[in-house]
Amino acid sequence: MNLDDIKQEILSLVDKEVMIKVSGSRNKNMMYKGVVNAVYPNIFTVLVEGISKSFTYSDVAIGDVKIYHI
Repeated sequence: MNLDDIKQEILSLVDKEVMIKVSGSRNKNMMYKGVVNAVYPNIFTVLVEGISKSFTYSDVAIGDVKIYHI
């Protein structure tokens, strides 16, 4: 998948509930449940428990961030 495909897919998820899995260092993974609330040219934001968290499309492309539609 290229970045434009990823942007289009995330754009289709705006205002929808998603699960985000973030792979960290030393096999530490974080899971977030939230709503995609904004899409920008280089990042997208997810509202998690009232806090806006931002992620890059390139992190999704390389697999560090995975998005699951609920």
